[in-house]
Amino acid sequence: MAVLVCVTGAGGFIGSWIVKLLLARGYAVRGTSRSAADDPKNAHLWALDGAAERLAMVRDCGGCDGVVHTAAPLVGDPAEIVEAVVTGTRNVVDAAADAGVRRLVLSSTISAMYMDPRRDPEAPLDESSWSDLDYCKNTENWYSYAKTVAEKGAWDAARARGLDMAVVVPVIALGALLQPGLNVSSTHITKYLNGEVATYANASHAYVHVGDAAEAHVRVLEVPGAGARRFVCAESALHRGELCRILAELFPEYPIPTRCKDEVGPPKKGYKFTNQPLKDLGMKFTPLREYLYEAVKSLQEKGFIQKTTDTKMADKRSPSPSENLPVPISVAKL
Repeated sequence: MAVLVCVTGAGGFIGSWIVKLLLARGYAVRGTSRSAADDPKNAHLWALDGAAERLAMVRDCGGCDGVVHTAAPLVGDPAEIVEAVVTGTRNVVDAAADAGVRRLVLSSTISAMYMDPRRDPEAPLDESSWSDLDYCKNTENWYSYAKTVAEKGAWDAARARGLDMAVVVPVIALGALLQPGLNVSSTHITKYLNGEVATYANASHAYVHVGDAAEAHVRVLEVPGAGARRFVCAESALHRGELCRILAELFPEYPIPTRCKDEVGPPKKGYKFTNQPLKDLGMKFTPLREYLYEAVKSLQEKGFIQKTTDTKMADKRSPSPSENLPVPISVAKL
């Protein structure tokens, strides 16, 4: 009998990729979703290889060997977001402990780590890094606030219940969309492709391929020694201007901005990070140019951006992940 894993938020961007990967590896999957099992929003899950035999959409994790918790609202009323994220996470911890699962993998966010004005900009984010709750509230970053509170509470609850828990901390994930709707992280680039904005922000971010984000969750679930740790899941960090430059190289037919909204201030530096702990679990990260290309092609195919002429930049992509790629450096700095 296949090992059974529950994935909350199974129909989401990263959740869908986790379900796909688990099914491909022979697991049986119980997915939870705010939508009904037969909702058209979940049709992409039923179309995955192995779904007919080993996927069920349910409301609980009873009988499962492991749980991967990705569900969390990204937009909405601040009070509702905080309540949903914090309460939802605590409910999953309690349900996993009640069910006696082998391990719970919680999907957090990098904004639960770096939003601290006193943070040393030269120190890479690691397991000890936490966002400052007062700073999150004062800057009205309610999602960051909610995820920080939820993760801290989850650690306390897991320890109290004797639950083996680990946390994956993804950055902005990009790549092919499995789900029918447009997810928040993909809008990070659509606005630069559809002419919605004429300039880019003076900001820096870290990025990762959505498939690698899914891989990280599954590896952390599987590896015995990965429990009780936080894993930063990031591949590249760069300024928004550099992101636009690469997009323009790959897809010159789109009106991608070439000017920064802030033409006076110096380019803002982002945070450093280390992804070495995930590499120690065997992770190899897909290069940025490759998953940017994949993301744009997927947005075209799903109709979220207009197709113009076929791009002639495909030959400039990095090799596919299946080839022998050099391992990227573990610390990114802007």
